[in-house]
Amino acid sequence: MKDTLTLLALALSAFVGVTAEGAEQLIRPITLIADTGLSKSALEALTLAPRRYDTFWHTGDERLAKAALSPVFIDHTLPKGRSQGPEGPIMASKTLRSAVQDLTCEVEQMVVAGDRVTAFLHFRGHFTGTFGGHAGQGQSVDFIAMDIYRVQSGLIAEDWHLEDNLTLMQQFGVVSF
Repeated sequence: MKDTLTLLALALSAFVGVTAEGAEQLIRPITLIADTGLSKSALEALTLAPRRYDTFWHTGDERLAKAALSPVFIDHTLPKGRSQGPEGPIMASKTLRSAVQDLTCEVEQMVVAGDRVTAFLHFRGHFTGTFGGHAGQGQSVDFIAMDIYRVQSGLIAEDWHLEDNLTLMQQFGVVSF
């Protein structure tokens, strides 16, 4: 029985593209605020998909996005031109990473209540690629974002997000104030 469970766990981890060892490599929030009624195992289960998704933003590893997002994922703040579903964020990451190849994402704070997980994200890097016809000169990129995830059956089913795009566009030199 133990061997069967081990094989099942290995097969499942291969399916989602994340190994048991890889789970330890997932980004952790600096501060975690959680409903005190959640057990440790329930909290870990509820935050696993958000940690995978936030690590996807940190690394650009599409397997993590696919392991975190429901196949019927809904982005409630979908920017114009972005596809609904898991492919939308994957394409957004590719676009951003083509401009900021050393992009990092830190979860400054994660708040967990009910089936919602809110992540306060801090992105950093250097604009060395291109964006909207503008070539980077290595200037620093430093902006924040906030995501509210609804987790269902261990996957992110819905997301509401807000990024400080004005700061990002100023750093890219696309807009000035």
